[in-house]
Amino acid sequence: MSFQSEISPILSRKIISASISGTTFAIVLGLFIPDPFDVGIRSLGEYIRELQISVPGYLIYSFPVILLYGTIASMISDYIACFISNHTHKSLEIYFSFALHVLFGLVLLWYSLLASILYFITDYILIKKNIYKWSNALLSLGIPLVVLILFFGSIHIVDMFG
Repeated sequence: MSFQSEISPILSRKIISASISGTTFAIVLGLFIPDPFDVGIRSLGEYIRELQISVPGYLIYSFPVILLYGTIASMISDYIACFISNHTHKSLEIYFSFALHVLFGLVLLWYSLLASILYFITDYILIKKNIYKWSNALLSLGIPLVVLILFFGSIHIVDMFG
C-alpha cells in the first residue's frame, strides 16, 4: 500500500472532522461567550444579537486554525498513538490519541482545549461511521459557509424588521 493511498482517506476524514468541529466550536463559544468584549448584556434580545455577531466572528478566526493546525496535530497524534500502542497494548490506542489531542490542544489553554476535544470526538464518530470520501470532505467545507450565511442572514433580517 502506497503512502498516498494510506494518507488520502485519513486526510479527507480529518477535513470533515475539522469542518464539523470548527463550526460546532464557534457555535458553542458563541452560546457561552456571546459578548467577547464584555460590553454587557441586559436582555434576551441583546444576548441573541451578540450571539448572531459573535458566532461568525469566532468562526472566521477559529476555523482556519482548526482546519490547518487541528488537522496536522490530529494526524500526528494518531500516528504517535498508533506507534506507542503497537509497542504496548493495541487496545490503548484511543486513549493515547486522546491524551495527545489534549496535549496539542493546550496551546491556548481552554479555548484550544475545547476545540481539540470537539475535534477528537468528531473524528472518533467519523471513524465509527466509516466516513472518509473526498467528495464528503469537499462538501463538508460548506458547513462553515452555510453557518456564516445563516448567521449573517439572520442579522440582516433582524435589521430589516427592527
